[in-house]
Amino acid sequence: MVIRSFTDFEVYQRSYRAMKICKVEIVEKLPANEKFGLVDQINRACMAIPRLIAEGYGKKHQKRGFHKYLADALAESNEMVVSLSQVLEFYGQFVDIIICKRLIKTYDVIGKELYRLHQNWRSFDLEVKNEK
Repeated sequence: MVIRSFTDFEVYQRSYRAMKICKVEIVEKLPANEKFGLVDQINRACMAIPRLIAEGYGKKHQKRGFHKYLADALAESNEMVVSLSQVLEFYGQFVDIIICKRLIKTYDVIGKELYRLHQNWRSFDLEVKNEK
């Protein structure tokens, strides 16, 4: 597969879809007293992942630059797993538990995809150069 844009990455597409679900199905349903707690954290983290992938791709010619953004996106993905687990633990009565559990699995997959992309970027980078 040829990657011409950050939007071609499966991990970008998956993280963007998960972000939209989090905003509607989790953030909007948490109690008001979590506005500056879990709501803020989940909003920030879920929105950061696709942004970091996009920003990092803009620095794809700098191996360390792209790696830094992928590592930051991985950290945000891990934070989403923890935050959604906390939602289940403390606020399961406010959200759809099945959706929340699916999101936890999705962010776990996103983390693995980001790790693999980080590990394999060098070979991917060579493929891009050979295509020109």
